[in-house]
Amino acid sequence: MSLFRSSIPLVRLTSLLGAAAILAVASASAQSSPSPSPFSSNLVAANESSSRAFPFLADDSMGGAAALPSASAAGGSGAAQEEHGWKREVTRNFAFEAGGGFNGPIGNDTSSSSGGPFITWGGNFTVGGGLHLNKYLSLLAEYQFIGDKLPGHFIGEVQTQGGNAHIWSFTLAPVVDLFPKRTNSVYVTGGGGFYRKLTSFTNPEDVEYCDYYCEIYSQNETVYHFSSNQGGMNLGFGITHKVGGPASKMKLFAEARYLFLDTPGIHETTGTGTTGLIPVTLGVRW
Repeated sequence: MSLFRSSIPLVRLTSLLGAAAILAVASASAQSSPSPSPFSSNLVAANESSSRAFPFLADDSMGGAAALPSASAAGGSGAAQEEHGWKREVTRNFAFEAGGGFNGPIGNDTSSSSGGPFITWGGNFTVGGGLHLNKYLSLLAEYQFIGDKLPGHFIGEVQTQGGNAHIWSFTLAPVVDLFPKRTNSVYVTGGGGFYRKLTSFTNPEDVEYCDYYCEIYSQNETVYHFSSNQGGMNLGFGITHKVGGPASKMKLFAEARYLFLDTPGIHETTGTGTTGLIPVTLGVRW
């Protein structure tokens, strides 16, 4: 009877130890190879679908942090795009022209003493830049140099043997293109601004030049000149021919303008001193 009683705690202790061993083995196997639960798989699928549709909802562990642009990066990118767009717009609307040609006198600047003009044929050079305001209208700031000869009767009045007239100008000139989409077009232009006219009379003089040896040659030296600063205006038209394909903005142009200068009289017997010319220019613009 005593033996049976003493064996009961031993059986109970053995049962408890066996149960503890079974729980330990089950726990170890669960840690070494965990089985995915349906709840966790559904959560992962939901995270993946949301991160594809809405990158800003992605979890850090799913790489969502890399998909989120920083505020500074977004601001910098917007400023760079804005600056690039502004430069591209100015470059696209920039207008430029350069050309040269000849000048024909009108003959309205006649002298009361001899009845002849004060200026005759010569050449010109023009360069300008500005903006295309729209497809029809452009605004150009132009610099022009005109170099003309003086007629013989005028040179004889001053009792010299040669002479020339130079005109520098800075003007604003709007240009209206009548058919901007066509390969060949017609435009009208005109404007005004500042003009400076310099008239010089020359005589040939002997000049000695020495390098390895000395040589005497003749060159024209200015013996008398006068100048004037005044406002002026011009008005004309031209034709253009587009070159370089449909996307090109380059055009060849040929134009003629009427140039009027209200120059002062040379002396009391000399008319009003008005200068009139027709510059004809060939060149390129875009």
